[in-house]
Amino acid sequence: MTSHLPAAIFFDHDGTLVDTEPLWAQAKTELAEEFGKTWTEEDTLLCLGRPMSETIDRLHALGIDLSYDELMERLTSDARDVISRTEIPFLPGISALLHEVAEAGIPAAIVTNATAEIATMTASRGPEGLFRAVIGNENVTSPKPDPQPYLLAAQKLEVDPVQCVAVEDSPSGVASAMAAGMKTVVVPGMQPVGPREGTVHWDHEELTLAKLRGLFANPDA
Repeated sequence: MTSHLPAAIFFDHDGTLVDTEPLWAQAKTELAEEFGKTWTEEDTLLCLGRPMSETIDRLHALGIDLSYDELMERLTSDARDVISRTEIPFLPGISALLHEVAEAGIPAAIVTNATAEIATMTASRGPEGLFRAVIGNENVTSPKPDPQPYLLAAQKLEVDPVQCVAVEDSPSGVASAMAAGMKTVVVPGMQPVGPREGTVHWDHEELTLAKLRGLFANPDA
């Protein structure tokens, strides 16, 4: 019987629940400009969905002379300031899905390579009690594409990863969720994900609880 599945649903943050990537890019651009440097669109794309350490390394390569911890604190505080003064709606189809999941009593979590602090701001805007954990860069030693973030999220919710669904938009996120053993729904993002990567590819607007449940009813999924 699969009617009780998924046991939990895990969401990436940027590009999956909300479109905060431009705001992160703005924070990095403004930080670089403060030091007389330029953060480009190419820099953004190269770091998209990757561990925060790669963003720090790229900022260092540009010649920004701050320590790892100083840069992490600046990026987090700058992004927090930008996001706190910006109205960021859930992406199309996401709000309806979150309410379906909440009404069904299925637990959810956010799993991101960015900071848990920023993702927690988004979690607080979802249905009350839905998001029971937020796993961010600061909570793991091996971020996506390693499976550790999703395995930790499943542990926090006390569920079997194989009985769960992850919704992702980046190659590294998809690799992480698949390696954790989860059904993985790939939604469109700024980086292309190969058609053979993930379990299925759907648009944000196509996401429904019925379709997520159907992943467990289909032996080929």
